Amino acid sequence: MPTENSHKSLGLLALAGLAPYQEKPGEEYMNEPQLEHFRRILKAWRDQLREEVDRTVHHMQDEAANFPDPVDRAAQEEEFSLELRTRDRERKLIKKIEKTLKRIEEDDFGFCDACGIEIGVRRLEARPTADLCIDCKTMAEIKEKQMQG
Repeated sequence: MPTENSHKSLGLLALAGLAPYQEKPGEEYMNEPQLEHFRRILKAWRDQLREEVDRTVHHMQDEAANFPDPVDRAAQEEEFSLELRTRDRERKLIKKIEKTLKRIEEDDFGFCDACGIEIGVRRLEARPTADLCIDCKTMAEIKEKQMQG
């Protein structure tokens, strides 16, 4: 049964027009074909997010109206506010994608920032901007919950 992450992974791969990467026996981790695979996923994702930003700008310009009715005006302002919040999250994600693309170019992609082990091709397909292995990410989330509670 597909998990939420496998659905995300398939969505990103479909967006980039790619099939899941098929590792070959004895293949070196983060070799050039793997790096190119992730480069294409990240660039396609970034381009889609940029298109969404452009669509929002055009939508807001086209739909902006000075409604005389305060209820209509408030509804439009709420709609625009939600769109802007979404675009702000996407803007931050674009920055993270750019940072990840830079890591690929600097040959620093695919390894955990905390412990240095391989993050893994499947995890990176589900979350291409991941910079922690699953164990370190799990520990970070546990610590975060303890700090909040």
